[in-house]
Amino acid sequence: MPCLDEAGALPWVLERIPSGWRAIVVDNGSTDGSAVLAASLGATVVREPVRGFGAACHAGLLAATADIVCFCDCDASLDPALLPSVVDPVLRGDLDLVLGRRRPTARGAWPPHARLANLELARRIRRRTGLRLHDLGPMRAARRTALLGLELADRRSGYPLEMLVRAADAGWRIAETDVPYAPRTGRSKVTGTWRGTWHAVRDMSAVLRQPAVGTPMDGRIPAVTEPAQPVRPAQAVRAGQAAR
Repeated sequence: MPCLDEAGALPWVLERIPSGWRAIVVDNGSTDGSAVLAASLGATVVREPVRGFGAACHAGLLAATADIVCFCDCDASLDPALLPSVVDPVLRGDLDLVLGRRRPTARGAWPPHARLANLELARRIRRRTGLRLHDLGPMRAARRTALLGLELADRRSGYPLEMLVRAADAGWRIAETDVPYAPRTGRSKVTGTWRGTWHAVRDMSAVLRQPAVGTPMDGRIPAVTEPAQPVRPAQAVRAGQAAR
């Protein structure tokens, strides 16, 4: 969980981590005591001095040891208690990457300019990869070793898109599942401002201009479509089988 000044949200977020799971909070230069607070609440804290959303996410991926890893913002906009439903298709072997499609629960949860930018990026992803997705959801799950094999290089806002594009190029089975999206706690560093959204779109546009890399996974061709049936929520996940 990438973290930059999220002290106001951390208590709620960490108490919602499923029992038996390990929460890895990557502090990306907080000045509000987020790192100390997270550690006091039982999280494994990793400090990543290089600023950038991708830098924080990748530091967490390197620190994780579980077979399946999840990514989730720690600003209380997404409920970590829902992570088992995101993990379950990967755990069963039905999918290689599951994204949480954000569904706003209140006015202001997803500013119009950020939503429009997301729709445009989804359209460009479809044209670039064939993926029929609606959201570049920050809540996601995949197998750790496979993610490391993608050799992700972006360390800014383009990291989640690079993960998606390289996974599609490698022939991964990718799908979405709906997750509630609430107004975040505290100030947004990206979607809350036009400037932040513009920087994110710029970084992601650079990723989309990159040529396809890698080889198809398990012999599958690099074409990914929506599953015939929607992803169903999991009933349970055994302790220790996934970590943030």
